[in-house]
Amino acid sequence: MQKFEIDFYRKEDGSCPVEEFLDGLDIKMRAKLLKTVELLEMYGHQVREPYSKPLDDGIFEIRAKQGSSITRVLYFFFVGRNIILTNGFVKKTQKTPLSEIDKAKEYRNDYLNRKENGQ
Repeated sequence: MQKFEIDFYRKEDGSCPVEEFLDGLDIKMRAKLLKTVELLEMYGHQVREPYSKPLDDGIFEIRAKQGSSITRVLYFFFVGRNIILTNGFVKKTQKTPLSEIDKAKEYRNDYLNRKENGQ
């Protein structure tokens, strides 16, 4: 089975929201989240709850829990077998905040526009 290609979204200034988020996590939580990223890399669209969940308009989340801490990283699929991780957050409520989903959509639009323009 051919793996999916995982990529981190980078803003035009070179900063990487999901990388910054991962760097800020404690070691155990980061390890759990990266294990879930590995599942995504292996199985892509086939990964389901409790590891991944569709949210809205082609935006998905991967999920990790360590003790009482819950983290999410949002992503979308791109042409072929590409998965772009956009942003992450520590979950404090039952529902994923709309602001985080909107941020992922904004990052996706920026990514697609720059790809279209050859950047």
